[in-house]
Amino acid sequence: MAAVVRARALTSRCPGRAGAREIAGSRTLDDALHQLAGTPYGRYARASVTLPEAQRAVTATLLWHLRVLAGWLPHGGARLLRPLASGFEIANVASRLPVQGGGSPAPKTPVWEPYRLGALETAWRSLEGAATPAELRAALAASPWGDPGAETPWALITGMRMAAARRTAAAVPSARRWAQGRAALLTARERFVYQRSLPAAVRRDAVALLGPRAVDAASFADFRDNLPVTARWVLTKTEEPGGLWRAEAHWWQVLDQDGSTTLRAGRHGARSVVAPVAVLSVDAWRVRAALESAARGGRPLEEWDALV
Repeated sequence: MAAVVRARALTSRCPGRAGAREIAGSRTLDDALHQLAGTPYGRYARASVTLPEAQRAVTATLLWHLRVLAGWLPHGGARLLRPLASGFEIANVASRLPVQGGGSPAPKTPVWEPYRLGALETAWRSLEGAATPAELRAALAASPWGDPGAETPWALITGMRMAAARRTAAAVPSARRWAQGRAALLTARERFVYQRSLPAAVRRDAVALLGPRAVDAASFADFRDNLPVTARWVLTKTEEPGGLWRAEAHWWQVLDQDGSTTLRAGRHGARSVVAPVAVLSVDAWRVRAALESAARGGRPLEEWDALV
């Protein structure tokens, strides 16, 4: 009950859709940062100058909120949130890898300090010590992440992303539908946008979540039509791979709707802890997008409303 009360307090302070809309309408990033200062994201965004710094501040705030929430759970309760926070560990790993194609990081790519995960860590201390992609693959294989199936940067990150969906579906029943939707988006992008076959280990996780007929489908239409109902929803309005960016936005919108509905129900229990994680995550996604809009000179608000 204490965790649920704390979670509701955290979500009540979010800028929400209306606050993000105001930020998105800013004409400059400086104007947007001025508005951000009055939100919970302001604590981390004070020193931000560039768009990547500001967006990083938003995600760092989200992580801090999740760590606070984990601290209010009963002993061992952080296990419920760990899969939901796995994107931060993936980001830590991605920042240590060369860019796709095997080169060095781009000169303008910021070098970030790793996210401090605390009780939400899955295996970061082991992964942090890996000096090569081969060692990183071995460390993943020996952890709950599992073997990604290869040691190229693409395979490592794709394997972790699909494993995150698998782990979420298994450990957080109320988030299984979200995890299956995320797995569908990841599979569709790899198969039908980048025209890449999934490594065997990644395919195995995808099959467990989506079924073999969808994962092995020869066309995007067949893939969509063979998805289980619990995953097909994310692509119902997407006719071709080029529309996956809209499907991604739809995934976030459903996450927000599901989480907000559970919060309004006012119940206690595990589902009522997972729901605010969804709402907080969507708010951070929305504010990051709003900051990018402001940095580009402000998106017409009608366009913004259609996207988020």
